[in-house]
Amino acid sequence: MKYILVVGDGMADMPVEALEGKTPLETLACENMARVGGGELYRFRSCPEGLPPGSDVAFLSLFGNDACACYTGRSPLEAAGLNASLEAGDVCFRVNLVSIKDGKMISHNGHNVSGDDARNKMAALMNDAEFMRIAGDMRFTVTDTFRHVAILPGAAGEYPLTPPHDIAGEEIAGYLPPDARLRALTLRSMEVLGDCQANCAWFWGAGTAASLKDFEATFGKKGFVVSAVPLVKGIARLMGMEAPDFPFATGLLDTDYEAKARAVEEALDNGYDFAVLHVEAPDEASHEGSLEDKMEAIRRLDERCIAPLLARRDDFRLMVLPDHYTLLSSRTHDATPIPVALYDSREAAAPRPFTEKACAGVPVMEDPEDLMRVLFSK
Repeated sequence: MKYILVVGDGMADMPVEALEGKTPLETLACENMARVGGGELYRFRSCPEGLPPGSDVAFLSLFGNDACACYTGRSPLEAAGLNASLEAGDVCFRVNLVSIKDGKMISHNGHNVSGDDARNKMAALMNDAEFMRIAGDMRFTVTDTFRHVAILPGAAGEYPLTPPHDIAGEEIAGYLPPDARLRALTLRSMEVLGDCQANCAWFWGAGTAASLKDFEATFGKKGFVVSAVPLVKGIARLMGMEAPDFPFATGLLDTDYEAKARAVEEALDNGYDFAVLHVEAPDEASHEGSLEDKMEAIRRLDERCIAPLLARRDDFRLMVLPDHYTLLSSRTHDATPIPVALYDSREAAAPRPFTEKACAGVPVMEDPEDLMRVLFSK
């Protein structure tokens, strides 16, 4: 038996006025998700009360961790996904290249800055003598996306910082880091990068090294994760799962959906019991406030990822879910328990639309191990 988890990041939503009071999932009524929805329906609390709703907390929960006990911040999980190691007492920060215009947060991801452009902007900062003087012994890990990581040795403590996607369209003055060094770095980055689309290094998600469960020891399954996002890969690697870096995975609408599905199938055909296919694009579209892109991302996930996986000829169980809600209305995350659908290839069932409303009356799974226990049952 093989087990597949398909995560459409942030694809759950509240009713949208432009869709006549329906959600994107309701409006699309995706054919392949409906096949999965014909199986078992659940709800799961991926973002426990008291923790910030987001993919960091959600993926810890999806993979069976008690986030309330093990969550130390977002950036250490991303650091693990970038092979950046933390020592005891180190504090880690997520560094976004963002777009600031007229003092407002215009884009949390620098209008999707990527490739050489992203690397060159970070290089400009690290080649600036004043920026590096302020940084001191801070170490940066640079990627070819808007996501970067900084580690400050021996500086563990409280760092109240604001995620940039939580203040879309707002004045940044009231959200600048209260820490003097981080505030100075943020302001200096705007001076160095000047008037361009990705013109600010925004520090957030502070945390210290995390200790997570061993996935195979906990559930008895050998896991493989296909994702573009360092955070997701980091959680998987800290739990002993395989999470390679795939050049075709971008985390955006243009990601190669078919290649992701093939990677999952190859993993399952080569000794892995459990494989995760993660698509970040619905979440990014929600943060940008783009209904059109969110709908298209969900449509592509359904047609290009779920359809080929459902065509497998061996026995398998396939679960489809978002990691959390991401609301087009607020352009940020929400902690509402997520809808979950589970398909078993051995059991015939009539299709049923997979929507937030379809799962609304189902009891909520509260224990963080429940989701994986349900997937791996039978």
